[in-house]
Amino acid sequence: MSGKPTNLNLPFIGIASFSKWPICTDLSQLEADVAVIGMPYDQSTQYRSGTRFGPRGIRDGSTIYGFGAGGTYDPERDEMYLDDRWRLVDCGDVDVVHGDQDQSHENLRIAIRQIVQRGALPVVLGGDHSITAPIVEALELVGEFAVIQFDAHLDFVDERAGNRYGHGSPMRRISECKHVVGMAQLGIRGIGSSKRSDFEAAREYGSVILSPRQIRKLGIEGTLEKLPKADQYYVTIDCDGLDPSIAPGNGSPSPGGFDYYEMQELLEGIAKMGRVVGFDFVEVAPAYDPTGVTNQVAARIILDFLGFILKE
Repeated sequence: MSGKPTNLNLPFIGIASFSKWPICTDLSQLEADVAVIGMPYDQSTQYRSGTRFGPRGIRDGSTIYGFGAGGTYDPERDEMYLDDRWRLVDCGDVDVVHGDQDQSHENLRIAIRQIVQRGALPVVLGGDHSITAPIVEALELVGEFAVIQFDAHLDFVDERAGNRYGHGSPMRRISECKHVVGMAQLGIRGIGSSKRSDFEAAREYGSVILSPRQIRKLGIEGTLEKLPKADQYYVTIDCDGLDPSIAPGNGSPSPGGFDYYEMQELLEGIAKMGRVVGFDFVEVAPAYDPTGVTNQVAARIILDFLGFILKE
């Protein structure tokens, strides 16, 4: 062979940053439109742990989509997404202090505030679902917004044994934020994690609660019409909102979840409804899926949603 060698940057080459994006771990120097950051924390998990390895797993799964400069072409929509107009950066991970939930969550709040102050959209890789509450609390800086949750479980527990920030409580804590002006909880079907009183409290707050079965009867457009109206939105995606047939790598798999296209089309609709101020993908536990498919599905959904957001 002759001529100039080509740098293919294949998925298994180099450091596994998210989608092989440039790395900036010094947030004081961040210059980006989108900042992905990991929160490898799972000390709030009640049953199967392992989501501390979620950020690393999602990054590894995302390398197959790191096709280099120029963006990616979606043949189903005849659209180019995530092209070179956008500065896309991986900021590494928030520092976790083992055994200290308060300090770990505070480190996350500090990081989110820094990302927002630098003008970037925060995208957080979890970690267990407890991390969503401190993220939303820190996003007070962006003004009022509604929160949309994709999840098998309601996560509206007030407290368990004195802990108000477990991974079953983030939506209750979020409902206490004055800058949150509405809530929808989509995909809810898991049993045993919430009491009837939790559902009553969520409905009293004004939350729109829909199971996958109800959403399928309504259709995508009918579901979007029921979501709270706001100028801005935050979206939290729990891996177990997806059906375990496509995403088994989580601590609380629940049958009957969303398929890929349902999730994708709902996220596309939300991106059209208002400005998205940030989102997270939590509860990926790679050890329960040795095939690595869950990591890739999570990465693909994150990239899809980013493409929809930036298009709008």
